[in-house]
Amino acid sequence: MAGILGTGIQDGLLLKPVTYKWAYDLYEQAVANTWFPNEIQLGQDLSDWKKMSDEERHAVTFLMSYFNPNELLVNKALAFGVYPYVNAAECHLYLAKQMWEEANHCMAFEYVLETFPIDRDASYAAHIEVPSMARKEEFETKFIKRMTEDTLDITTTEGKKDFIRNLIAYNIILEGIWFYSGFMVALSFRQRNLLRNFGALIDWVVRDESLHLKFGINLILTVLEENEDLQTEEFADEIKNMILSGVEMEEQYNNDLLPNGILGLNADYINQYVKYLADRRLEELGFDAHYNVGNPAKWMATANDTLQLVNFFEATNTSYEVNGAKKD
Repeated sequence: MAGILGTGIQDGLLLKPVTYKWAYDLYEQAVANTWFPNEIQLGQDLSDWKKMSDEERHAVTFLMSYFNPNELLVNKALAFGVYPYVNAAECHLYLAKQMWEEANHCMAFEYVLETFPIDRDASYAAHIEVPSMARKEEFETKFIKRMTEDTLDITTTEGKKDFIRNLIAYNIILEGIWFYSGFMVALSFRQRNLLRNFGALIDWVVRDESLHLKFGINLILTVLEENEDLQTEEFADEIKNMILSGVEMEEQYNNDLLPNGILGLNADYINQYVKYLADRRLEELGFDAHYNVGNPAKWMATANDTLQLVNFFEATNTSYEVNGAKKD
């Protein structure tokens, strides 16, 4: 099978000449963006934590309950659902770095749990015990099970569809909408001059996730372009409906995240942002916008619109270079 898909162990062992330059460029950017959680002094935020309301602390705890296990779930989706089915060495390089980044994010959120006085057991249990959170996880695991517990034949149309479904579930819905919704809530505290170091940690996570999203969108579009049997109106409708279903699940989740609202933020505000994000993801995949709502959190736009990614990296002072000094 020609193209980016394939399962041959001896395929994709030569990096150059690079076939998919976008993957190679994203790998180089990801390496340049390498960071470590303990570079941020989270302990300085403890005084803010003490003066925050119970509802505000609940929001941060709820986010950690969701983010922590799901970073590891994304790694399973990459290891079992993406890496084995692509041929290109440059894609394997990027996926290896992305898997390390998901592990690093897990350690970053562990750092948050270790620093703030959060009940770790209750936090871990929430992703199973809170129905809206468990529902999201059940939706995601359904797709990866097709690749781990069932046998996926990537040479068939249905196998290729399952590969795309998995990418839509994890890359577009989980990382591209659900995670970004949580990032906005996390960064909203800094807008009120609270948890500034926690905000810096989230900035670095967002920067990684922006590249994950860009890689996933490029991979989806490349597979669709290279496989005419996937280019049907029926499959396009299925993909779109998956995304709309993801929005509905996120709305329920956000009602549990902020049941009463906090200063300047409530579930309706977040859910408008979720619909705005969903429209951007739909457009990046070639669909028309569905919700046609404005961005209520314009302060997040630079970080979250992949078309502005380059400008975001040039404008921010958190760019981190491994092969030398920090950028000016």
